[in-house]
Amino acid sequence: MSIPQQSNISEEVSKLKFSLWQLWNMNFGFLGIQFAWGLQMANMSAIFEYLGADADRLPILWLAAPLTGLFVQPIIGNLSDYTWTFLGRRRPYFLVGAILACIALFAMPNCSNLWIAAGLLWILDTSANVSMVPFRAFVGDLLPKEQRTQGFAMQSIMLGLGAVSASVLPWILSHVFRVDNTSNALHKIPLTIEVSFYAGAILFLSTVLWTIVTTPEYPPQNLAKFEQLQATRGGVISSLRETWQTLRQIPVKMQQLAKVQFFTWLGIFCFLLYFPPAVARNIFGATSQDSVLYSEGIEWAGICFALYNAVCIGASFLLPRLAKRFGRPKIHAICLFCGGISLISLLFIPYAMLSNSLPAQRRGIYQGIFNFFIVLPEIAASLGFGWVMQYILHENRLLAVVIGGVFLIIAAGLTLLIQPTSISNLSNEIETLETDETIASTLAKTTLVNEQEL
Repeated sequence: MSIPQQSNISEEVSKLKFSLWQLWNMNFGFLGIQFAWGLQMANMSAIFEYLGADADRLPILWLAAPLTGLFVQPIIGNLSDYTWTFLGRRRPYFLVGAILACIALFAMPNCSNLWIAAGLLWILDTSANVSMVPFRAFVGDLLPKEQRTQGFAMQSIMLGLGAVSASVLPWILSHVFRVDNTSNALHKIPLTIEVSFYAGAILFLSTVLWTIVTTPEYPPQNLAKFEQLQATRGGVISSLRETWQTLRQIPVKMQQLAKVQFFTWLGIFCFLLYFPPAVARNIFGATSQDSVLYSEGIEWAGICFALYNAVCIGASFLLPRLAKRFGRPKIHAICLFCGGISLISLLFIPYAMLSNSLPAQRRGIYQGIFNFFIVLPEIAASLGFGWVMQYILHENRLLAVVIGGVFLIIAAGLTLLIQPTSISNLSNEIETLETDETIASTLAKTTLVNEQEL
């Protein structure tokens, strides 16, 4: 890759101007990461059910996702803030995460035991977080301020492309290439899902390698000072201490989003856990995971995920303009409300259709801490929702999705309580994250299209 021309020597101005092709290269690895997340979101609940899990056990089996996010993201964020190797600052984490995720993705569809699958999910989630967390900071590190919006927009495009292709791949394999989509006693997980996970492993590793090879990082301007910081603030123990200290210093604006995020991600997590099995059982009428109807329902749920993400690619360009005109809280609330109504409407559908305010040096750890507002409600749901499913909802997966819609409507109401000035001065990085969350929270802006994001 040709190195962009450096225009100035001052600290912020010295950042290099990237061409469109270079923006594509630096974000290409994100496509593979999101492909892996898309496979996980659309298929893990089904894989657990194929291996014998009851509906009330799904939340605890999914505990890996939020718990690894809670610990891994801030630690990796801080470690990458104070790392410098021959591969650079963030790229070593891309590579290690990609290699481990590749192994987990290859192994997952060959599981014959439920708890092995749960263990592999822990490995996959940890590895994907190791690769993903530094990616947002990577964009902020390399791009000048005026190009960051373009950089994060390109990242959103990769997110959409990865999630769409991952969600729709099992359906394509089944209906275009006629790959067997049924399970049996010997081969519990259908071949369509197995091949999709193999494709995800190859794509994850190859796209991350592409970014590593094509997009160099540059050493800190004051390397001696950086090495001092690395010695005092690097390492896991220092990362934990740094995380605790940073938690007490997070911006007030970020704190004010916590209530909104809590209910938003309670709703989203209910959706992620139960939407595919609910489509298979409540809409397609499958009575067991061994039936053809169950496989077809899971594939159709993947189509819904794909349609949602395709809409989000276009919405990612529209929503910032709407937010600028009408205010970010109002637009966010409308999106959450639409998402909540869409999930609740699933009760009736079967009958109808059968970075600038953040310190640059600590960008990584703030990205990880922002994730707390996502994973804490997911951990709460993982630990407590199994009891709700067993004793209150009586294994009704569709009602669990509907409850997710109720949580989103509550989050919409809480958003309206936030004063516009509370959000207007968030950093570019936080604005970008919040825009992504808003896009994610649009949930089913179309009929069946619901929520996912990571």
